Amino acid sequence: MEKNAKIYVAGHRGLVGSAILRCLKNKGYTNFVLRTHSELNLVDQTAVAEFFAKEKPEYVFLAAAKVGGIIANNTYRGQFIYENLMIQNNVIHQSYVNKVKKLVFLGSSCIYPKEAPQPMSEDALLTGPLEYTNEPYAIAKIAGLKMCESYNIQYGTNFIAVMPTNLYGPNDNFNLETSHVLPAILRKIHLGKCLEENAWDIIRKDLDIRPIEGISGKSSESQILDILGKYGVRKTEENTVQVELWGSGRPMREFLWSQEMGDATVFVMESVNFLDLASVIEDKEIRNTHINIGTGVEISIKDVANLVKRLVGFSGNLWFNTDKPDGTMRKLSDVSKLNSLGWRHKVEIEDGLRMMYNWYTEYK
Repeated sequence: MEKNAKIYVAGHRGLVGSAILRCLKNKGYTNFVLRTHSELNLVDQTAVAEFFAKEKPEYVFLAAAKVGGIIANNTYRGQFIYENLMIQNNVIHQSYVNKVKKLVFLGSSCIYPKEAPQPMSEDALLTGPLEYTNEPYAIAKIAGLKMCESYNIQYGTNFIAVMPTNLYGPNDNFNLETSHVLPAILRKIHLGKCLEENAWDIIRKDLDIRPIEGISGKSSESQILDILGKYGVRKTEENTVQVELWGSGRPMREFLWSQEMGDATVFVMESVNFLDLASVIEDKEIRNTHINIGTGVEISIKDVANLVKRLVGFSGNLWFNTDKPDGTMRKLSDVSKLNSLGWRHKVEIEDGLRMMYNWYTEYK
C-alpha cells in the first residue's frame, strides 16, 4: 500500500478496528475514510452502496461486526446471524463493485467445529458440528470467509479472510450483559475489590462510564448492590466479597493482545495476497485460504481469573458456577501458516492483562 492510499477501516472505534487504525497511523498511513455507526449503518444495503460509490476506498479492513460473549450469542441468535451477514454481504460486495484493490475480512476462531482437533488448523473448517451457543455467529463468519474466497475465484479479487483468536485490549466491550470472557472477568474482579474496600466513589465512577442495565453511579447504593449481585459481584453473610464466574473454569482459551491483532492484520494487508494462500485440492478445488491469527498458547479460564485477581489485588473469593455453561472446552489456533508468512506474537498474557487493567482504570 502507498502511504497516501485511501483506506477504509469499518468498525474503527471497536476493539480490533481501533488497533488497526493505530497501527496504520504509526506506520505513516495518512488517508483514511472513517464512519461511525450513526454515520453509516453497514446493515443498510443502499447506504453502503452510496458510501462506496462516493468515497471509492482503495483498501478495506472489515472489522465491523455484531459481537458478544456466550450470553449475548445464545440470547440474540437472530440478530447475530442477520446483522453479521448483512454487514459482510454489503461491504464485501461493494468492495468488488467499486474495484477495491484489497480487502481484509476479520472472522473468528469459533468457525471451527466444537470437537476440532487441537490446535485447530485452517483445514479443520466444515469438518464437524459447531458449538451451539455461538452457532449463528460462527455460520455468519464462515459465510464471510467463503464469500471472500468465492469472489477471488470468480472475479479475481484480492480479499483475504483472517480468523483471530480471543482478543482483549483497549476499547474492549466491558458491558456485563454482552461482553466476552476476559473483559467480564476483569471488570467483575475490579468491582469486587472496590466493594471489599468500600470504594464507592470508584464504583460510582465506573457505573457512570459503563452503566449496567440503566444503573449508573447516580443510582442508590441498594440499586447498585442489587445490579452487581445480579452479575455475580456480591457480599456474603461473612461480609467478604464473592465474584461469581460462569462455568467450571476448566475451558482452555488462547488470548491475543488487540494491538498485536492490529499489527498482524496490517501485515497481512501489506504482505499477503490471495494467490499466496490458494491450495489446490484434487486439481480443481481451492479452499481454506483463510489465516488463523493468534499466539498458539492456551490458558484455562480459572488461571486467567487468578491472574486478574492477583493483578487487581482482590482478596475475596472466586466462585465458578458449574450450573452455567462452559462453552467449547478448547479453542487453540494452529498459527503455523501465519508464522510461515512472517508474523509472530510478542505480548504474553501477563503483560497484556497489566496493560489492559491500566487502560481500564485510567478514569481514577
